[in-house]
Amino acid sequence: MPEGEGQHDDPPREHDVVELRVHGVSGAEPSVILDQAPARQVAGDASGGFHRADRSDDSPDGMTLEAYRWGDLPSGTVGRTFSLVLLLPFMLSNLAVWMRPTARRGGEWVTTLCRLLALDLTVLYVVSTAGVALDLIAWRCLGAARCRGPFDAVSGIDGRQVGLRLAVLSLLPIAAVAFLRLLGARRPRPAGKPLWVVEPLVDRLRAIHVAAALAMLDLILLAARTAGGATATSALLLTLSVAVLLACAGLLVVPGLLDRAAMTGTITRTAKTLRAVAVGLTAATLATVVLDERAWPSSAALPGYDTIATWALLGEMTLLVALSALVLWHHGRGDRRRALSRGLGAAVVAAFGVGLAGVFSANLVYQSGNLLDGYRGEGGPPLPYQWTILAFFLHVTAGVLVCGALTLLSRRRRRRAAAAVTARDFPTVPPRGVGRLRQVTRAVARARFAEWLGLLCVAWAALTAIGLATSLLRLFDLTPDELATRFLGLPVGVAGMGLALGSYFATAAVVALLLGGVFAYRTAWFRRHVGILWDLGTFWPRAAHPFAPPSYADRAVPELAHRITQLTERHAGVLLCGHSHGSVLLALAVLRLPPRVRTRVALLTYGSPLDRLYARIFPAYLNEEVLRQVGERVGWRWLNLWRDTDRIGGWIFAAHRPGDPPPDPTDPAGRVDRRLRDPSDLLPAPGERCPPPMRGHHPGESDPEFRAAVDELRARIQGSP
Repeated sequence: MPEGEGQHDDPPREHDVVELRVHGVSGAEPSVILDQAPARQVAGDASGGFHRADRSDDSPDGMTLEAYRWGDLPSGTVGRTFSLVLLLPFMLSNLAVWMRPTARRGGEWVTTLCRLLALDLTVLYVVSTAGVALDLIAWRCLGAARCRGPFDAVSGIDGRQVGLRLAVLSLLPIAAVAFLRLLGARRPRPAGKPLWVVEPLVDRLRAIHVAAALAMLDLILLAARTAGGATATSALLLTLSVAVLLACAGLLVVPGLLDRAAMTGTITRTAKTLRAVAVGLTAATLATVVLDERAWPSSAALPGYDTIATWALLGEMTLLVALSALVLWHHGRGDRRRALSRGLGAAVVAAFGVGLAGVFSANLVYQSGNLLDGYRGEGGPPLPYQWTILAFFLHVTAGVLVCGALTLLSRRRRRRAAAAVTARDFPTVPPRGVGRLRQVTRAVARARFAEWLGLLCVAWAALTAIGLATSLLRLFDLTPDELATRFLGLPVGVAGMGLALGSYFATAAVVALLLGGVFAYRTAWFRRHVGILWDLGTFWPRAAHPFAPPSYADRAVPELAHRITQLTERHAGVLLCGHSHGSVLLALAVLRLPPRVRTRVALLTYGSPLDRLYARIFPAYLNEEVLRQVGERVGWRWLNLWRDTDRIGGWIFAAHRPGDPPPDPTDPAGRVDRRLRDPSDLLPAPGERCPPPMRGHHPGESDPEFRAAVDELRARIQGSP
């Protein structure tokens, strides 16, 4: 039993109904959710728990009122918040795999490409940390370059042989991988919690990624060692390292291989064997590098490192373009009005993850070299990183221009549609209400921008070609300056300016993410607006990248289902009230309820993104078929309240706008949605100074429309007509 569960519950009431409220992302304190203070915790723990007001008799309509607060599950501590910031590219790559299209064959290949991209992110992470530890410090700073102190002498190894320096500083990339492993393993697990669901793929994926990371480190060391001539031992180790990398990729290439229940044991043993082999190869590689007393090649940079970094970045961009091409092809064959449902979200989110990982890695090497002055006389940092930073600058610039253009181009159509909505809601407008009507029309127009996200995703997915183009240019040994001056006729220094701006943008992005992590933890207002990314990104279990932050849904959903079951045993029924993302948690919890519990449950959602966002962004997992299953599980005791001014939530089955054709009367789904006019009026009520406010995405549990829906659903639970 979870800590505190059942210790403070009120006595059983067999004839009343419990109103269980679940907040959205970045939710408020329990007293705010309940609209009563003070509140006490009756189940759960400090990260997520169930709360009731001290005086349950004061609950609205005489119902027992309870709130589930889960807001600290995704980011309840400073350490976890910083983990989310540092693991952001991995989180995005994991999120992309859940955005696969509904088509079976296309969806399987999207999953495969997302997992290969996630593996390449781990490889790139090792390549960049090795670039600082091995190429910059061990080879340059402790060699001929003589960087700024204190890195011109590290623990007295600057005078030792090159192999020993490389072997000792190889511990830094190994420690970096171990650090990622530690961050990805953090989770708010309550002691003795029986409801925790272990993510099925994490162990297998973690073994594969660790094996690939160690094999890539071995490849960097052995490529440098064999540049001046290979021995039988170094050649064998090099071959085995490449074989381990190919085997890791091979386990991910076959569509559905990792997900087949019949293959679970075999794949798990194979992945763990690869990890054990990689550990042994790393130990043998370090010993070979140290004990080989032959002279090392004379070069300014670590031999082979530039080529390895080039192909790692090129492979990443090739996979991203292949993913974008695949989902764009599916988009072209499907309904363009629901473009996101064709898997475009996978390409867009993967592009963000790859872009952040690439520019963070490149900027780590770039800024470390500038800080230590280790690249003087060599034309700057390794060439592939120069192209990566420049590609980031070009992609962001083009993306901002596209977003701005789409906003301007869609403004007229959005305002025209919004004007039609407000004209039906307020057919007669007194002179004093004209200004207020304009405000409402603008709010509705802004809210309708969500319907244009599909076109924006198409444009953003197409922009991934920029990264592939810059990666291919590196293969021709061109520098950004040479391309700008010799082939484009631009003045000298233009490419360098773009490179510097891209580096500054990347540094600013890192600083902003770190500060955002701090403020999202310490400031409720900031968390409400910025912390949404963390809550949504960590909702889905890890199915692509094992170092992504752990999912909180694997605790919240079964915990909700367990609590609902308990409440139905002690009360006449449970009315589930979910706002925004809370409606998603409740919908999934309903799917887990046993049949004996479903007959005593009703569902009220408001500000819900279930159809407007989730069914389109995650079409293979939360689609209309799944939503209909939710309705059937609760006997269609389900009402959904939505407003035209809401930018996030919307209708689920039918809009019910004035002038819309009536839905099929035989279809119970057509009776779920109820549109609320927002605001209720343009002018102040008699005796009031201010007009009714626009509610937008505000919960509004005390609004008359909400209380009326509660009364109706309670009557349905109790069997009243």
